Amino acid sequence: MAYSEELVVRIRAALKSFPEEFTEKKMFGGIAFLYHGKMTVGAINNDLMVRIHSSKIDSELIKEYVRPMDFTGKPMKEFAFVSLEGLQNEEHLQYWIELGVEHAKSKLE
Repeated sequence: MAYSEELVVRIRAALKSFPEEFTEKKMFGGIAFLYHGKMTVGAINNDLMVRIHSSKIDSELIKEYVRPMDFTGKPMKEFAFVSLEGLQNEEHLQYWIELGVEHAKSKLE
């Protein structure tokens, strides 16, 4: 699978606003960004992949341009795809990144 280089550049730029360090790892045929080894967001094809806390996933999945992440036909728990149409500006992207970071931090507690 390929991934949007433009989206990766945007994610990298957005992550610079956080004081924490993030690592990159090839996963799911794309690039994932990890916080202390926990996946936050990534680029897969032309979509943003986001990990979302279980308490928020249902309310996020009903939003326009958001769908469950499902490689095998079965949705993956706490994962969502956001299409590029839902990432029209940097505020939109930042919102999803913050959800991904929130999820990662919750797994470290």
